[in-house]
Amino acid sequence: MVQAAIELVGINKSFGAVHANKDIDLKIEKGTIHGIIGENGAGKSTLMSILYGFYQADSGEIRVDGRPTTINSPDDAIKQGIGMVHQHFMLVQNFSVIENVILGAEGEALLKSSLAKARSELRRLEREYGLEVSADAIIEELPVGLQQRVEILKALYRGAEILILDEPTGVLTPAEADHLFRILAQLKEQGKTVVLITHKLREIMAITDNVSVMRQGQMVATRKTGETTVEELAELMVGRRVLLRVDKGEARPGEVRLSVRNLTVVDSRGVTVVNDVSFDVRGGEIVGIAGVAGNGQSQLLETISGIRQAKSGQVLLNGEPIDVTGNADPGELRDRGLAHVPEDRHYVGLVLPFEEYENSMLGYHDRDFYLRGPFLDIEAIRADARDKIEKYDIRPPNERLKTANFSGGNQQKIVLAREMEKDPNVLVVGQPTRGVDVGAIEFIHRRLIDMRDQGKAVLLVSVELDEIRALSDRILVMFDGRVVGERDSDADEGELGLLMAGVESREAAE
Repeated sequence: MVQAAIELVGINKSFGAVHANKDIDLKIEKGTIHGIIGENGAGKSTLMSILYGFYQADSGEIRVDGRPTTINSPDDAIKQGIGMVHQHFMLVQNFSVIENVILGAEGEALLKSSLAKARSELRRLEREYGLEVSADAIIEELPVGLQQRVEILKALYRGAEILILDEPTGVLTPAEADHLFRILAQLKEQGKTVVLITHKLREIMAITDNVSVMRQGQMVATRKTGETTVEELAELMVGRRVLLRVDKGEARPGEVRLSVRNLTVVDSRGVTVVNDVSFDVRGGEIVGIAGVAGNGQSQLLETISGIRQAKSGQVLLNGEPIDVTGNADPGELRDRGLAHVPEDRHYVGLVLPFEEYENSMLGYHDRDFYLRGPFLDIEAIRADARDKIEKYDIRPPNERLKTANFSGGNQQKIVLAREMEKDPNVLVVGQPTRGVDVGAIEFIHRRLIDMRDQGKAVLLVSVELDEIRALSDRILVMFDGRVVGERDSDADEGELGLLMAGVESREAAE
């Protein structure tokens, strides 16, 4: 028998009427990488929050190394050798790496002495686990992949033997994700236990030893990864067979709906982030923009949708100009038939303290449908929200729940439902399935294809190259703010990868 690092026995947790965890039993073997998967809202993050002390279970028992343990706070978890790397990093942005690592664990009366000891320990951890990062670098100046390494170093510095990672690749490029997996393998070799919460089945198959599947708050199966398949895991997650490919017919492009000409955008630091970009999107096609995050895609979408001002260039919507170098109004663009699903749902797409029904009509609140004379028709708004909840399978199905209390994937569906259901001529969508589970991804992809087939023009940005290749009829590749190539949807993945790295052809690479 392999010794268990963690055992959860009969764990129950409710939030009001929502039973988030129902009689959960889970055994995580020591020195393994154990995946936990499930649809958005399945209860996996709640379960790990109980293990880390953010929540306390209503009933049940936690055992660490075979011993019954009470964990009432993250400090209790850390004392038990449990560390957690959160989906949204818990770092002080204007502190250095070493200051973040020792924050709350200084251990000495004099900070200078603590920093000296920490610097020596960091060097050891970096060598042992391949976690190289400059101790004196400022967090806000580091790319996301290195910030994640700092979070892992924080946990290891505090003596973590069990490391929980919540959706760790959601903000990483493919290359950064590959490097993370190498780090996790190294942690396992050194005897650490890793718990990986993710919705990406390919990652589960690539890196884990065992995988547990949650559905609707219950643990429905645990498998040895080598003895299961992506298809079986998807079916266990969703409770039905899932189509793991995008099923679409030939595109039938019509008139140009969105035209971008010589668009240049400069950010607040004076850096050119979009450099002389030109392209068209026709009704009845999906044009995908591929590229590593940070190469101008975000600023391009913000400019087209009226959020950001351009330095120069022209954008035409249904043949009529948008005042992108002046004062483009996102509300006016919505009235002219442009809908925008922003990349960052928290900061741009939603007001998290609002109830679900309020977010479901945000930006469209002046439409006649939502009004009774000069006032908002609250019952009509709530009824419309309930319709969207049912159509998009938003969970829990409660339009009065605060949006902050929905899982990330269900928050994404709230934004998608709001924008797609307004029947736009042009849909500009950034990262449509970020943080979304396999069943919801299938649904969102089908809706995007349906919009294309209805003659809508869709401009899609995603860091998921598989998603770009599966959905797009044409693919533009951005690097360093420029469009460096255009390819058909059947383009070779390796060639697209080279373009994303700024290499314009295989020949140039050789």
